[in-house]
Amino acid sequence: MRHRSAWVAAALSGLVMVMAGAFGAHGLEGRISASLLEAFETGVRYQAWHTLAILGVLIWRQQMPLKGQSLVLGLWGAGIVLFSGSLYLLALAGTRGLGMITPLGGLLLMAGWLMLAITAWRAKAPTDRASQSSRSGRA
Repeated sequence: MRHRSAWVAAALSGLVMVMAGAFGAHGLEGRISASLLEAFETGVRYQAWHTLAILGVLIWRQQMPLKGQSLVLGLWGAGIVLFSGSLYLLALAGTRGLGMITPLGGLLLMAGWLMLAITAWRAKAPTDRASQSSRSGRA
C-alpha cells in the first residue's frame, strides 16, 4: 500500500474521533459545563470533517499524485492536533493557557483548504483521447 503511514494516521484519527464523540456524549454530560461540552463537541466535529477530507485526498493521491497533496495532508493533520486537541484539553483539564493554540490550529485547517484549492487549480486535466479525436474529425 502506498503512503501507508498517512492511511494509518487517518484511521487512528477516525478512531480517536469516534472515541471522543462517544465519550463526549456519554461520559461528559453533566460533568462539565455546557460551554466546555460545546467546545469538546466542536473539536470532535472538526476532527471528523477533516479526517474524512484526509481520506478523500489520500484516494485522490492514489489516482493522481500531485505535489501539493502532501502539504494539504500535513496542514490538516497538524490542524487537527492543535485545534481539536486544544479543545479537548480545554474541556477535560480546564487548561485555559491553550487559548492561542486553538486559533493557530484553525489557521492550519484553513491553510489546508486553500492549498487544496491551489493544488486542484494547478492540476493538469488528463488527456481525453475521445474528445481530441472528435475535434480533429476522426472517429
